[in-house]
Amino acid sequence: ARDLVNWFDETMNARGERDRLQRDLEEARGQAVAGQVAMEENRQLRQLVGLKKAGKIPDAYSPVTVNVTGRSPTVWYTTVNVNAGSSDGVAVNDPVISGDGLVGRISSVSRSGSVVSLISDSNSAVSAMILPGGAQGVIRAKVGDPRTLVLEFLDETKNVTSGQTVVTSGWRGDGLSSLYPRGLPVGEITRAPIDEREAIQSVELRPFADLRNLDTLQILTGGNRG
Repeated sequence: ARDLVNWFDETMNARGERDRLQRDLEEARGQAVAGQVAMEENRQLRQLVGLKKAGKIPDAYSPVTVNVTGRSPTVWYTTVNVNAGSSDGVAVNDPVISGDGLVGRISSVSRSGSVVSLISDSNSAVSAMILPGGAQGVIRAKVGDPRTLVLEFLDETKNVTSGQTVVTSGWRGDGLSSLYPRGLPVGEITRAPIDEREAIQSVELRPFADLRNLDTLQILTGGNRG
């Protein structure tokens, strides 16, 4: 009987030790993940500060730094939710950027949160230009492949090649203006099948921002209202 009691005690002690080790392991994993998340957020914040220092964000805008709190339920991300709203000065159509460049615009606002429509949304249209050269067109999501963007209606196709950078053109005229300031990085041309026989010329590009993995963003408030 004593041996049975000793066996039972040893078994319970072993299980208790196993459970403690399991808890310690889970806690360590949680701390490691939290540390990785913090490092990634810091990296993205440094990139955003870099855009400001590089003069990519005009002084007329007041950047509001936000975190992504939710994503669209569809396979191809077209919207994300962020944790700033009208009480923070956010308004519909404010541009939204990551440290890599343009990601979209504010499409709806509540007091404490907002919805960002990404440039991969089929309803998105961004006036843009190619550097170097300055050829201008309109960026839209590629039909059937929102991971790829298309720069359409190019006004000039000479010397347009893969590898060139595309930025927002920020046009103004006749009392109207683009939603986006001039010079925000958007993407890189990946395919330039120029055919001079076609009336409408277009090229494909890959966005600089990873639209499927957005965490820390900035909303550019106040710059283009009224």
